[in-house]
Amino acid sequence: MKLEALNIGGHPIGPSHPPFVVAEMSGNHNGDLDRAFAIMEAAKDAGADAVKLQTYTADTITIDHDGPEFRIKGGPWDGRRLYDLYQEAHTPWDWHQTLFDKGRELGLIVFSSPFDATAVDFLEGLDCPAYKIASFEAVDLPLVARAAATGKPVIISTGMANRQEIDAAARSARENGGGGLALLHCVSAYPALPEEANLQTIPHMMSSFEVAVGLSDHTPGIGVSVASVALGACFIEKHFTLSRDDGGVDAAFSLEPREFEALTRECRAAWEALGNVCYERTSGEKENVLFRRSLYVVMDIAQGEAFTEENIRSIRPGHGLPPKHYEEILGHKAKCALARGEALQWPDIEGMETKGAEKS
Repeated sequence: MKLEALNIGGHPIGPSHPPFVVAEMSGNHNGDLDRAFAIMEAAKDAGADAVKLQTYTADTITIDHDGPEFRIKGGPWDGRRLYDLYQEAHTPWDWHQTLFDKGRELGLIVFSSPFDATAVDFLEGLDCPAYKIASFEAVDLPLVARAAATGKPVIISTGMANRQEIDAAARSARENGGGGLALLHCVSAYPALPEEANLQTIPHMMSSFEVAVGLSDHTPGIGVSVASVALGACFIEKHFTLSRDDGGVDAAFSLEPREFEALTRECRAAWEALGNVCYERTSGEKENVLFRRSLYVVMDIAQGEAFTEENIRSIRPGHGLPPKHYEEILGHKAKCALARGEALQWPDIEGMETKGAEKS
């Protein structure tokens, strides 16, 4: 299967490359620029390839309204007004240049999720290397088209989107730009339940849309992300914070530095473990072949004595004849005296000398 090529900031992304691991800062900076810097430094130390921002203001994502439709019911933000939540969680636009500069200093790729056309225009002025369309915005086809029109890679998160909606978003990205497309399987619950992750969607999505597919993961821990790599995910996005105890709008479903370090390590180990289809012995197995079972003399045997279930057995190590010859040998006679502990060989058996010294 030939997948659409994708490259973010000089980093190739796809099944033939280690998973691209993104630390989502979101609102975990808690309104403190120094904390945002510390999150980026900790993400770098934990092995992240990139840090993702979110570019919006309360006024570009909603309106200041007290109606019941503008108030959240259930979940970690129960009872809060949308405007107040986004006012607290947004990353100030005047921080962005400094955060992009910090990323370059650290050797981290920094990109963002724009939430309207003004955010795309603003990010273009910062030479943002890619655009992530958040799950809730995947149905905003004008936004998808505007991001794609920059010629930069577009990554679309698919939480809540059905097959038709994903298809429409992918078509919009392809028809309006040529910078490459990736899709992220996602369950937009906060936190999401592992039993609802439905990771089998990843290889199906890959074959259906012929794009690199990853996972935007809101489940606790790292197990779901690691499992997704085994199914072909080549892009892992996970919310990141310095400490959940510090609070913040996304802290409850974010990873701390040690956890994120384990995430990057185990996701890359999972990718390395995929390897190739192989039925041959690996280099690590070759020395252990000698510890397989084989046929051994387990009681002293006189010349001319018959081989029986009592005097030969299949045991470790593997210096004797393969166990598959056991039934064939029983009843034949010893050509010479054999001592307990000797590995049985063809020349030891009358009438079978010409079979040679077959070894496994």
